[in-house]
Amino acid sequence: MLKAVIFDMDGVIVDSEPLHHKAYHRMFKEVNINVSDVLYQSYTGQATLPICQHLQKTFNLNQSPEELVSIKRKHFKYLFDNDDSFKLIDGVLELIKDYHNNGLKLVLASSASMPNINRIFTRFELDKYFVSKLSGADLKASKPHPEIFINAAKASGFEKEECIVIEDSTNGIKAANAANIFCIAFDSAHSKNQDYTTANKVITEFNEIRFDEIKTFL
Repeated sequence: MLKAVIFDMDGVIVDSEPLHHKAYHRMFKEVNINVSDVLYQSYTGQATLPICQHLQKTFNLNQSPEELVSIKRKHFKYLFDNDDSFKLIDGVLELIKDYHNNGLKLVLASSASMPNINRIFTRFELDKYFVSKLSGADLKASKPHPEIFINAAKASGFEKEECIVIEDSTNGIKAANAANIFCIAFDSAHSKNQDYTTANKVITEFNEIRFDEIKTFL
């Protein structure tokens, strides 16, 4: 029986990819590297540090991965504070309220840093709906490693078999698969060139997974 829902954040709760795209590309320009679209898209769902570790090695940069992270976060914070287009994904707040009102425990499991998670949850007043928030940046391994979802299931207080994950990235779906947790892939216009073939269910709108629709999934 379904007891808990584990949400990814970027691309599921907020349309933050445009801000991340701008922040990363401002960082690329600042350190004078040319990152292809294919390489950039392969990073979707990963935490910032492993991305910067790969960039540092691939482009033989003088900056450390930690310095690259700092540069990228500097640009993201500026954009977060000044870009008025930043908003919740259409329909997700109604979905969150629907689950919460029906007694499901909600957990966030995001590759974003905890300061970014808290910034977004404060801006959109989401803390009251979630029992726990987990950041992949605090873990040794990023998605597609399953650790974050294994920990999220524990944080919900229920067994993995009583949880589902909502994800939008190839790496996130692989992580949910590896954790053996039922995975719903959100195929949206914000997530390009991602592989949803191993998800248990694929949706394009959140009204497809209202509580009355998903309560019998498990």
